[in-house]
Amino acid sequence: MARQFSRRDFLCTAATAASALAWSPTLRALQRGIDPNPWARADAIVGSITVPRFAARDFEITSFGAVGDGVASCSTAIRRAIAACRAAGGGRVVVPKGRFLTGAIRLESGVNLHVADGGVLAFTSDPQEYLPVVFTRWEGVELMNYSPFIYAFEAENIAVTGPGTLDGQAGPDRWWNWRGAGGAGTAGQTPARTRLIEMQARGVPVAERVFGAGSFLRPNFIQPYRSRNVLIDGVRIINSPMWEIHPVLCQSVTVRNVTIESHGPNNDGCNPESCRDVLIERCSFDTGDDCIALKSGRNDDGRRLHTPVENVVIRDCTMKDGHGGVVIGSEISGGARNVFAERCRMDSPRLDRVLRLKTNSVRGGVIEGIYMRDVTVGQVAEAVMAIDFFYEEGDAGKYPPTVRDIDMRNVTSRKSKYAFLLRGYPHAPITGVRVADCRFDGVENPDVIEAVKDLRLTNVFINGRIAEGR
Repeated sequence: MARQFSRRDFLCTAATAASALAWSPTLRALQRGIDPNPWARADAIVGSITVPRFAARDFEITSFGAVGDGVASCSTAIRRAIAACRAAGGGRVVVPKGRFLTGAIRLESGVNLHVADGGVLAFTSDPQEYLPVVFTRWEGVELMNYSPFIYAFEAENIAVTGPGTLDGQAGPDRWWNWRGAGGAGTAGQTPARTRLIEMQARGVPVAERVFGAGSFLRPNFIQPYRSRNVLIDGVRIINSPMWEIHPVLCQSVTVRNVTIESHGPNNDGCNPESCRDVLIERCSFDTGDDCIALKSGRNDDGRRLHTPVENVVIRDCTMKDGHGGVVIGSEISGGARNVFAERCRMDSPRLDRVLRLKTNSVRGGVIEGIYMRDVTVGQVAEAVMAIDFFYEEGDAGKYPPTVRDIDMRNVTSRKSKYAFLLRGYPHAPITGVRVADCRFDGVENPDVIEAVKDLRLTNVFINGRIAEGR
């Protein structure tokens, strides 16, 4: 006969189980709101991403009238090649060996813009070639502005591939001077930038936020908008006006084997904004700004769209010059979550930070579930980990940010000014920062840790001495 359990038996059994589980590291982690195996999610994210495939049809732009002398405009020929490719059901639009001058390029569904070895797409510095204005996003705010150099809107299965070069032809007297830092007699972007931020704060409809000619708001280089199954693979990008690869509100994005060399103002390398399911791998970044910066809209626009950047995997990348290697913010009002960075190498006296989170109480946003492991750092100019709530406007708004569940493991650094530069608000502290099995040598100054709650350091050495959490 089966044994009949009494209430006492049940209570004893439950108590014994609870006592045993209390010693379980997994249970203790779950009780603190920590996923004991977050990297399993990274594998799932990569497995969920669809890399587009294309029909085996090639449309060489020279067959549509393009001339690779770097002088003749090939804009019309490229448009015709893309239209023919789309009409045939998709395939590759091929840029062969040669230097092809062009204005704005608009990708269509099913089209792979392939720049062959020895091929260069050189983008004209004539602003008129990027009109009429298109629906775009500029520093986290939606507007009607110059077309990005390579643009797609609500497209599916699109790509920019090949070993060739994309040359934005920007320089101190072309595009970069629009920032208003002096030179070439332009008024710069400041008046239009201020007006755009004011318009989004007042809720002006995007269709009425018309900029373009005379506003000096530089176009981004590559921007797929509201698109799905996006691939950027193998190309070299140089001399960009500003942000180089900027997918917005996209799902299933792969950026791999890309080399970016551009040192102009705001020359961020790769900025997925309000995107979901993103893989960035085997890329090299040498920029004038953040190497990789994850974003989700600025201020009221970010809160209106309420779309985080999430499910992002970064791996096997090299970061050289830039403001930060892996950065989240500052246009982060829609939030960020589930970000994984591993097996990267960073090293430059002109690379400021390894992992950087930047926001403030005007931007706000919830940043959570940020994981970094197995990163090797030669030197950085400022800090290995920087979390800054005082970026730009500081504590001047009514949307204090939330930053929690930040995990760094097996990161080594040979030289930096700080190991940790963490600055939260007393009324909204940074919470749940965990660092384990790390060694930071050549650290010049003591850590700056302000308004941080539950900082856990495990087997962390700074200049050879064990560091303690708080």
